Amino acid sequence: MPLLINGDRIDLAQPPGELIRTYPHLEEKARVLRGQPAQTVGPKGLLYIQQREFAVTTPKDGSVSILGSDDATTCHLVVLRHTGSGATCLTHCDGSSTQAEVSLIMSAVKSFSNDTECGRLEVHLVGGFNDDRQLSQKLTNQLLKLNDRKEKDNHFPIIYGIAVNVKTAEIFHATFPDKGPDEDLRSAHMLTGAPMTNIYDAKREQLHIGPYFWMPFPHVDFWLEQDDKQILQNLSTSPLAEPPHFVSHLRSALLFLKEHPFPDDSLFPNRNPRLYKKTEEGLWERLF
Repeated sequence: MPLLINGDRIDLAQPPGELIRTYPHLEEKARVLRGQPAQTVGPKGLLYIQQREFAVTTPKDGSVSILGSDDATTCHLVVLRHTGSGATCLTHCDGSSTQAEVSLIMSAVKSFSNDTECGRLEVHLVGGFNDDRQLSQKLTNQLLKLNDRKEKDNHFPIIYGIAVNVKTAEIFHATFPDKGPDEDLRSAHMLTGAPMTNIYDAKREQLHIGPYFWMPFPHVDFWLEQDDKQILQNLSTSPLAEPPHFVSHLRSALLFLKEHPFPDDSLFPNRNPRLYKKTEEGLWERLF
């Protein structure tokens, strides 16, 4: 499928900087987003997306109206929306298998738009910065101006997180104190090398986690014994730019992996997913 900007077909081989120079309105829209203060998004109506997860829903959804994700440094947050049906996908990409992930999320959005006679797919990319290893630039090129600020010769992202309002299509700078249920389980799944995973059934309006399976995580005791500096330097793609809670979050996921070396026994004994649905108060409640 071709990428169009203002009706012009884009050569995907050209670098992002050249696109910005050719279509300056892209930089202006990015400047507006970068200038926004981060909004704190509460749990009501929110579906939070972790790294290597995605979810799709539509404006008809009675439970979820906001898709959100944060903690993106070299990762990219991708919003794909069909203008006819309003079907919207948010995914948190880390470059692990980009080509397969793009096909996956496009198919997911189109599955909600088959009965729509008109409309197009719109894509929005947020994330990445001018990191030392140029991982952000590589991922931007794979997916299609970087989100960069500089302090004392070190580079940092301006925006770590965004939310998209499924009903209005508004995308805004956001943070999320509540990241939804099974946070450690979902993070552990990612650490074991899991592929991109769809976590939401929009037709049933249910969050579904798993079933996930992994082998005992190698050297987990070794990593849990390391100090914060060693974990940051060795388990982050951008040690200087990580948010303050990065190490504690990672330790919690590693501890979860130690406590559940065989999740098919301890967490998914019947090979069924852990299902959640929003209550009237907007909180996730486990069904079974």
